[in-house]
Amino acid sequence: MKIIFKDTAKIMMFLLVAIIIAGGTTSCKSKKKLAREKAAAEYAKKVEQSKNDLTAILNGSTSWSLDEQDERLSVIKSYNIDDVEVTELISKVEAKLSMDRAEAQRKAEEERLQREEEKRRKDEAQKYSTINDKLKSIALAKSVDASNAQIRLTLKEFATPDVPVLIIISKAGGFNDYDRPTTISKFLNYLKDKQQYRFMVDAVKRDGLGKITELELIKK
Repeated sequence: MKIIFKDTAKIMMFLLVAIIIAGGTTSCKSKKKLAREKAAAEYAKKVEQSKNDLTAILNGSTSWSLDEQDERLSVIKSYNIDDVEVTELISKVEAKLSMDRAEAQRKAEEERLQREEEKRRKDEAQKYSTINDKLKSIALAKSVDASNAQIRLTLKEFATPDVPVLIIISKAGGFNDYDRPTTISKFLNYLKDKQQYRFMVDAVKRDGLGKITELELIKK
């Protein structure tokens, strides 16, 4: 009887160990399965979010700056997603951002040139402020005598009373369109009669003595 009991105890021990091992193996397999399922779910979520973000960039429906869009694209590319749709979207977004970047650079250069032109005009206006003020004073003089006196003073700035005055009526493509030319003497008397000055000095040519030999005005 003792022998039978001992054999039975051994068998029970073996069964218990087997159950524990089997349970452990099953538990390990379950954890691995859960890990795989979790990884698959995260990957699927990443793929879906990448598609949404890439599509939004293509449609221009994001509030992201160009730099932020570039950064998001780089992050998506780092995922190395094996999906045909994502690959195609990445290619399209790269092309779009390249064109957007070129357009932004073109606009920035255009704005820079515009700022330079505005600065140049301001500098020119400042440089010619004295002659502008003299021309304006003729038009706004309180009497004919005062206007004539100012004309005589202004003519001293010019080489002769017949110095040509060119009036620009428009500018386009780097070319100027001029009104009929006149002389400084006639122009000053025109200002006296009209009693208004709606011009701005655009360019001045001088001789070796500093006298004005040609005057260009632009209509305001």
